[in-house]
Amino acid sequence: MSPPERRAGVFVLAGPTSVGKGTVVNRLRELHPEIFVSVSATTRAPRPGEVEGVHYHFVSEQTFDTLIATEGLLEWAVVHGAARYGTPREPVERAVAQGRTVLLEIDLQGARQVRTSYPQARQIFLAPPSWDELVRRLVGRGTETPEQQHRRLATAREELAAAEEFDEIVVNGEIDETVARLVELLSL
Repeated sequence: MSPPERRAGVFVLAGPTSVGKGTVVNRLRELHPEIFVSVSATTRAPRPGEVEGVHYHFVSEQTFDTLIATEGLLEWAVVHGAARYGTPREPVERAVAQGRTVLLEIDLQGARQVRTSYPQARQIFLAPPSWDELVRRLVGRGTETPEQQHRRLATAREELAAAEEFDEIVVNGEIDETVARLVELLSL
């Protein structure tokens, strides 16, 4: 039996806050550096350890407005009622033209926009093993105030309710199993 054919294309990975999207994507990138992982632009300040151009493009409100006005973003949204996030269009289109597998790590609002603007993208929802585990992960990372945690958890409830909108749902329990399932879905 021959291995499945590698499927270049655009894949969306979305899920609620603290589900582990960043951790999973970092492991996937280590194992498969050929994947183009889009780096989102955001108006929020960097968290400790975040590097410009690696984790996010940290931009001003004015720069973000310009990106919107010039159609420089594939999608964008206000996330958790605070900062704006968006996917720069040009690097994604360049990677697609090169025949690379592209992964967009975005939120529910962005996934919905991509579903309209780029309907051929496969949509994958990353779910927590349980609500209690999601809360534990959010509180455990210690990067948000209690008020921010409350706002993020309220958003997470809405996002979890939308999981059925996606082509696939992957539960992020054990990271190696989660990454193996994503590799399977991306046919890498």
